[in-house]
Amino acid sequence: MRLALFDLDGTLVDRTAAFADAIATLIHDHGYGPDIERWLLTELADRADRSDFDRLAATFQLSEPADHLWRVYVDRMAAAVTCRPAVLASLTRLKDAGWSVGVATNGASDIQRAKIRATGLADLIDGIAASGDIDVRKPDPRLFELAAARCGTQLTPGDWMTGDNPRTDIAGGFNAGLRAIWVRGRPWPDGLATPHHTVDDVTEAVDHLLTHSSE
Repeated sequence: MRLALFDLDGTLVDRTAAFADAIATLIHDHGYGPDIERWLLTELADRADRSDFDRLAATFQLSEPADHLWRVYVDRMAAAVTCRPAVLASLTRLKDAGWSVGVATNGASDIQRAKIRATGLADLIDGIAASGDIDVRKPDPRLFELAAARCGTQLTPGDWMTGDNPRTDIAGGFNAGLRAIWVRGRPWPDGLATPHHTVDDVTEAVDHLLTHSSE
């Protein structure tokens, strides 16, 4: 069975918009001021995990337990994150064509899985590997290997990785022996190997897999 691995944030789902909405809701619901809002928007801009909320509670001497605030943030992110219907339809086509679909994502396990459940992706994904599962982050090949294992298979030279981050997704995919499709958005760093294919949208990546997978 052919295997297609995908990044989550910025590839399958729109974390950026969801992040701003989740922070705004958390701030409003708890009556926090602009200082805490700025801290959250800055400190959690790229990623968030449980320990960030320990730092938040300590920095601002909050009365709410850090664990409670983390759970609120996870819930707000799950409520705010979206996966476009076109993306869900593309993955359905891939599954119908006999592909196994996996996710290899950096991030805390609970929040990444909450996003996947909330967006309807859970029904289309055979296996998920989040860096919080084993405390290993992309571009480490072990995270890609774990994603394959959770899809019930192992990595082979004909498998693919699709993502928006040149270093973690594309270079990481190469290091794991995968072919790679880059979803444009971030600047491409000098010195990285060229991806096998480049697209403007993940749906175009699926089209490429379906039409050129034997190349």
